[in-house]
Amino acid sequence: MSAAPTAPASPPARKKAPVGTLYRGREGMWSWVAHRVTGVAIFFFLLVHVLDTSLVRVSPEAYNEVIGTYKNPVMGLGEAGLVAAIVFHAFNGIRLILVDFWAKGPKYQRVMLWVVIGLFVVTMAGFLPRHLMHVFGGE
Repeated sequence: MSAAPTAPASPPARKKAPVGTLYRGREGMWSWVAHRVTGVAIFFFLLVHVLDTSLVRVSPEAYNEVIGTYKNPVMGLGEAGLVAAIVFHAFNGIRLILVDFWAKGPKYQRVMLWVVIGLFVVTMAGFLPRHLMHVFGGE
């Protein structure tokens, strides 16, 4: 008796991720990462700010000494970085609110990210020249 011919085994089907639902490697992923990083940086700044400001109650002289150490170009650049983190975090936070609560938000999330980047660049372009002149003695 001869057995019926069997069909050749086909390779296992790969599961494809639904298009448009994953951020991996795209703009949405990087804005997510940047939002988390800027949020953590702002948190640590606020922690240090509360601690150094509380020194005024302990010893006004110690407070003045700590604040005096902040008046150097390295800290001036740090202030520029802090402003950049706050500006991006704020604009991107508005974008995230729109993505979450606006029915068309997910459809336009990429466009809104480019708007956030544009607003960030315009805001920082207005802030940085004046701030850096102050930091490096241009005033």
